[in-house]
Amino acid sequence: MSEYDLLINGKAIRADRHADVLNPSTGTVVGRMPVATVDQTEAAIAAAKAAFPAWSARSSADRAAAVAAIAARIEEKSEELARLLTLEQGKPLGGLGSRFEIGGAVAWTRHTASIDLPVEVLQDTPEGRVELHRKPIGVVASITPWNWPVMIACWHIMPAIRTGNTVVVKPSPFTPLSTIRLVEIINEIVPPGVVNVVTGDNEVGALLTSHPDIGKVVFTGSTPTGRKVMQSASATLKRLTLELGGNDAGIVLADADPQAIAEGLFWGAFINNGQTCAALKRLYVHDSIYEDVCQALAAYAANVKVGDGLVEDNALGPLQNRMQFDIVSDYVRDAVAKGGRVLTGGAPSRGTGYFYPITLIADIDHGADLVDKEQFGPALPIIRYTGLDEAVAKANDNPAGLGGSVWSSDIEKAKAVASRLECGSVWINRHGAIQPNAPFGGVKQSGIGVEFGAEGLRELTTTQSVFI
Repeated sequence: MSEYDLLINGKAIRADRHADVLNPSTGTVVGRMPVATVDQTEAAIAAAKAAFPAWSARSSADRAAAVAAIAARIEEKSEELARLLTLEQGKPLGGLGSRFEIGGAVAWTRHTASIDLPVEVLQDTPEGRVELHRKPIGVVASITPWNWPVMIACWHIMPAIRTGNTVVVKPSPFTPLSTIRLVEIINEIVPPGVVNVVTGDNEVGALLTSHPDIGKVVFTGSTPTGRKVMQSASATLKRLTLELGGNDAGIVLADADPQAIAEGLFWGAFINNGQTCAALKRLYVHDSIYEDVCQALAAYAANVKVGDGLVEDNALGPLQNRMQFDIVSDYVRDAVAKGGRVLTGGAPSRGTGYFYPITLIADIDHGADLVDKEQFGPALPIIRYTGLDEAVAKANDNPAGLGGSVWSSDIEKAKAVASRLECGSVWINRHGAIQPNAPFGGVKQSGIGVEFGAEGLRELTTTQSVFI
């Protein structure tokens, strides 16, 4: 069992205290996370601040080459990273699991290297020339969650360093080890201090979000924690990108083919065992095909294997931690108590590990926790509707607004419905299929700002208008 180190200013820094990181499939210790002190966190911020002038002064082409080299190095280490990720997060190695996540990290990193923010000419007339320049902010604090720890760390870090910022990243204490290894790999390419990693408890995060030498915070996590981040950052008016909780609605129109959409609906809801911000979390189905969709989903779910992620043919693993296991269990119990019909699953698994069976709950409506709140796990409520206006109103009747989807055989009709949904991303006949070239972010209480592509790069810069 390994004891991991912090990485500050390009050097491994030993911690005085460590905490166990558990395998959610077995309950065994995977490794031991270093618990950073306030002084060590201060040292990481100081290292990033010291590295900023030289790194930001490098040409855009130089920084692009460095990010591309990082992508290649992550790809070389992909199997090592995937196995470590499976051990601490629980997701399977194959399918839409750890190898998929590391592949996504490579793809996003490579795409980030390929885009740029050149000077924009706003005016060029005899009266004068006006140019818009994009400048890096400074030190960026990245605070990442436990569901997609490596890929989300890349979503935060790569745009930041591509635009000339330096970074201090704090991963979730549930899944810190793969991020520490990622930062070690990154430091094989970039100068000391450009990317640092500190791990620990809430004290570390609170210092990052309030510190005067941090210019921006990029946070992915729950809406309640996002509010605390925003409050902590307010004293120094930090820039913020907050990708917060979702309660994504999918609407199945009457002309959809239940058999044709079953697989897409299933993986839209259950990718990463439902532990995805932009997973399908509420499904509204027209009365005329309601039972057919329920049956098609249940039939598909029956053939999906759930188990230890190190077993190659398992398609889903456990929930990552006890807290999330208890939330899913409570929400399902509440749904059943309020009249929900269990199509499959419906009760916690017994034995070792945080395994919860694939659960489909029919004949449920608003007023149940499984519908109103974000379950973040393998339980999907299926809600019957008769009028389209009713379905759209219910889909929008939630404080979250991250993603949504419409399922139909008529694309134009689906697009018309999609335009009525209050969310940052809408998919037609799929759900949650994010791409590195398309902006991603939420509306309402699902966050502030966007990530990915040129729009995401702009979030890591300030603007300077030059009048000539």
